[in-house]
Amino acid sequence: MKMIICSRSSQLLSLLTLVLPCHITSFSGVQSTSLHQSRCNNALNFPRNDKRSMLHVMKAKIDGNKTGGGFGSVAPSRSSKARSVSGNAGSGAKPLRIAANTFDEISKKYGQPCVNDVYVRSPKNDKQLCWFVGKVARRLDETVGTSLPTVEEAILSQKRLILEYAKQLRPQNLGGAFAKNLELWYGPGNSELEVVQNKVSLVGVKRATVDVSDSFSVADVGYNPEIYVGDEINGGGLRVKRDSEGNPLKPAFEINQ
Repeated sequence: MKMIICSRSSQLLSLLTLVLPCHITSFSGVQSTSLHQSRCNNALNFPRNDKRSMLHVMKAKIDGNKTGGGFGSVAPSRSSKARSVSGNAGSGAKPLRIAANTFDEISKKYGQPCVNDVYVRSPKNDKQLCWFVGKVARRLDETVGTSLPTVEEAILSQKRLILEYAKQLRPQNLGGAFAKNLELWYGPGNSELEVVQNKVSLVGVKRATVDVSDSFSVADVGYNPEIYVGDEINGGGLRVKRDSEGNPLKPAFEINQ
C-alpha cells in the first residue's frame, strides 16, 4: 500500500482562524484514508461542490462571521452543558468556530492525552461503516465547570453540532434518509492509522445528552471538524468497518512503506 505523507503546517491563519490540514492518504483502491487536524470558520457553510479555493471562500465570508448568525448563533454560556444548534441548512459557522477555537486551546495545553477521534455510523445506510468526522478535546485540570469532563461528555455536549456537521460532510451516507438514528463512536486521539490497520476498536456512545453532569461546562471541551479536500469531496474520506461492539471485522495488518 503506497503512502504519501505531508507534514502539518504550523502556521495559523489568524484572519480566518484556519489550521492547514495534515494528510496521510492511502491509494490501496479499497479505502481513502485521511488524517486531518484542521478547522474552518465556515465548514458548515462551505459549498461542497464549489471549485473555488477554500481560502477564497473564507475571505469572502469573514465579514459575515463577525456579525454572527448560523445555527447556534448565540455563544454558549460558560455554564452551559451543550452547544446549542438549530440544524438550519447553510448555517453553523459561529458554534463551529467556537468549538474549533476551544479545541485548539485545549489540545495545545494538554496534547494528545486530551484528544479522542470521533466517528459516525448510520445503521440505515450501513450497519458496519463508520465515518471519521473529527476530534474532540477536553480539559484535564483547571476546568470552568466543577468536574473533569469525561470523553463521553465531551462528545455528548457537542452531539448535535457533530451530527449536523457529519450529515453535511457526507450526505451520501449520513444525510437525508440515512440521517435517522445516527450513532457516535470514538477511539484514542490521533489513532486513525491504527484504526485503518484494524489494531484499534471503537467505543460506542450509549448515553444521551441529558446524562451530562450538572457540574459539567461545555467551555471545557472542543471539537475539531474533519474537512474533505480534493477527491474526498465526492469519494469520501476515512471510513472503517466495525461490528456491533466496535471491533474490527478482519485481522490487523501492516502497511508497506
